[in-house]
Amino acid sequence: MHVVIAPDSYAGTLTATQAAGAMAAGWAHAAPHCVLTQVPLSDGGPGFLGVLERGLDGQMLATTVRDPLGREVPAGVLVIEEERGRTAYVEAAQAVGLHLLGASERDPVVTTSYGVGQLLRAARDAGATRIVVGLGGGATNDGGAGMLAALGAGSPDDLARGGAALADLGPGGLAGLDRVIADWNNIELIAATDADTPLLGMQGTSAVFGPQLGATAQQAQDLDRALGHFVDRLAGHLPRRTDLVSGTPVRLDKQPGSGAGGGLGYGLLVLGAQLRPGVDLVLAALDLATLVAAADLVVTATGTFDWQSLRGSVVSGIAQLAQAAATPAVVIAGVVLVGRRETMAVGLSGSYAVAETPAQQEAAHADPVGTLTARAERVARTWSPPPR
Repeated sequence: MHVVIAPDSYAGTLTATQAAGAMAAGWAHAAPHCVLTQVPLSDGGPGFLGVLERGLDGQMLATTVRDPLGREVPAGVLVIEEERGRTAYVEAAQAVGLHLLGASERDPVVTTSYGVGQLLRAARDAGATRIVVGLGGGATNDGGAGMLAALGAGSPDDLARGGAALADLGPGGLAGLDRVIADWNNIELIAATDADTPLLGMQGTSAVFGPQLGATAQQAQDLDRALGHFVDRLAGHLPRRTDLVSGTPVRLDKQPGSGAGGGLGYGLLVLGAQLRPGVDLVLAALDLATLVAAADLVVTATGTFDWQSLRGSVVSGIAQLAQAAATPAVVIAGVVLVGRRETMAVGLSGSYAVAETPAQQEAAHADPVGTLTARAERVARTWSPPPR
């Protein structure tokens, strides 16, 4: 029996590679007769670059960028030679990741995406004509203003002091933006998003993700207003676009995914990027469809299996591939918060929680590898019984 183990990371506890290893160890113990293939995955967040490096034939180039508070941190650019030219993959979380900050440092009012602009420059300097940017897992809420500052759109004093400072952005704060847009016109930019959130409003990035990054309710409102002012300042630099069907003006800040990465999606749209679900990009790059079609079972995983997992996630992406190939698929999650009906509707044959009680959750945090291994072993006894 061929089992493909294709997990996402368990945010804050296990990388996707660590999760795959733990699951494979448990499965092998219970079902040594199975052939196991480990394929760690990502939706564009932390681990995006490592997952692609493991599955693609490319070169990792080392660089140094600024973190959300301006400190230098190591980062990488994965360069792939393709028939159409050179493609570079970068992971925004290496520059703006929440994991780069201590608990007391998490403040989306002041954090900046400047380091993402440095990553883009490093990718371009490596000769890439196509750059794919994974956006998830960031600690910023500045609409990509810091990133644009690093590319020369304006002074870092105006654009790289965090989202709240954009409320004071003056008419000349984007003096270099026209040149930057023209300069990047010949680079194909693709933003690998992990959310379809717009930039502004009650469903926008400040309202939805600001509190998760450490913002109070009042700060989230202030950030939304500051981003709105930023959008107004940008308007004069962008060409007017009209929807071909409705004839109405197209607003980049309302595009699904423009709020991804604390608004990095919007900043990249300003540069002419396309927004695509990160999980779809990863699955296509690694040719998971072929692997899933040849398997007898696919086991995916995530930290929390909830309503957000039903669309645009590693779990939902794997479920869709498995359903198309008529291959059974199950998910092992740290916590399961959706019912059997939702699980079946998305294309999964079952869902299994590592922790179902407060005591089990505490044990899982204390020993994430051991508890995931044990749960995978129990699931394997159900799905991979020994041959007769």
